[in-house]
Amino acid sequence: MSRVLVPCHVKGSVALQVGDVRTSQGRPGVLVIDVTFPSVAPFELQEITFKNYYTAFLSIRVRQYTSAHTPAKWVTCLRDYCLMPDPHSEEGAQEYVSLFKHQMLCDMARISELRLILRQPSPLWLSFTVEELQIYQQGPKSPSVTFPKWLSHPVPCEQPALLREVDGCYDLNLLSYT
Repeated sequence: MSRVLVPCHVKGSVALQVGDVRTSQGRPGVLVIDVTFPSVAPFELQEITFKNYYTAFLSIRVRQYTSAHTPAKWVTCLRDYCLMPDPHSEEGAQEYVSLFKHQMLCDMARISELRLILRQPSPLWLSFTVEELQIYQQGPKSPSVTFPKWLSHPVPCEQPALLREVDGCYDLNLLSYT
């Protein structure tokens, strides 16, 4: 199945601040990144790829059009997806991630906007985000190709003959432990 990159505009991240912004205790643990698709009609999302940068958990919300008579609504399609098994260690901190539509909690059709909600509860990391974000939709289906019948039903491989004793060498399959 082919996929096509969807042109998008990734807005700068917005920190959700809790506590005093002048102290380290007020360090943001949640970032929100909005993605818009200004030159694309609502589409069916196939795959999202990105490089993690110290984000521990990811939630994704999408804005979907239901019909021409009702306003688009926001739907949560991924909730607290674990990108780092332990937020205090580096495992998974800089991995490439692919998320497919079958992993989502809702239908991924008629998408007009995307919102990534990044969480990092550990105070060890001064910053966190996702990089190299790419959104894909399903591309045109390939024309079906017909193969000759002999390619569709291959002949089973022949098993090699058992190795025989040769000049003091033994086939381990023939030896038995007694």
